[in-house]
Amino acid sequence: MNENLKRAIKQLRLSGMGLSLEVRLQEARSANLDYEEFLELALQDEVNVRYNRLIKRRIKAANIPGNKTLDRFNWSFNQKISRKQIFDLASCDFIRQGKDVLFVGPPGVGKTHLAQGIALRAIKSGFTVYYRSIFDLVRDFLKEEMLMEESRLMKKYLKPDLLIVDDMGLKQLPKRSGEYLFEVIMRRHELRSTVMTSNRPIEEWGKLIGDVPAAGAILDRFLHHAEVISINGKSYRLKDKSSEKAKSLDN
Repeated sequence: MNENLKRAIKQLRLSGMGLSLEVRLQEARSANLDYEEFLELALQDEVNVRYNRLIKRRIKAANIPGNKTLDRFNWSFNQKISRKQIFDLASCDFIRQGKDVLFVGPPGVGKTHLAQGIALRAIKSGFTVYYRSIFDLVRDFLKEEMLMEESRLMKKYLKPDLLIVDDMGLKQLPKRSGEYLFEVIMRRHELRSTVMTSNRPIEEWGKLIGDVPAAGAILDRFLHHAEVISINGKSYRLKDKSSEKAKSLDN
């Protein structure tokens, strides 16, 4: 590749094409590609690199911890989970329809993994996503209320096509938690999709947020168009701990 071509690629910021162009030139010579075929391959390399960078930026903006994809989910551990149901959700039709999803079950059965896997599929399908635990959500609003900037924060929760609210029910929430959560759910209702995970049955939400009327209002809105997925069974984390303990005893 000559220097003029290198300079042009740099000026046009075609770094994806620049990374593979030497290989593409050799491929064109050996396979006798015509100009159109060569140009298509070179441009596709640039498109692929830009797409991957875009996905990385969106994942970072979504604040999703780790990389819990559906491909990495251990479907054999709990065979009661419907793979078809989960992959139907991963098609993102529920987001296009403004519907919601609630995963309910004891800790460690894979609720967060499935929610995050669906979120990553949504990002790759072009949707914007924002992930927060319920504790992060409440902490955000308590902090912004003190700074008198609630409207700015609310936009952050209302704008994404998909909002993930994780870990409902791990412990009792601070006062006014129900007000904050209700405001988010109410204003997203039928406009944007929300996925929630809960370690406690919905009958206990009033006790968790310390506000039975607010919990009822939240559930009334949220469950209106929600798909509820109840997961029971053994904990993945306990299984891993048992394996580690067994290994240590063997050693």
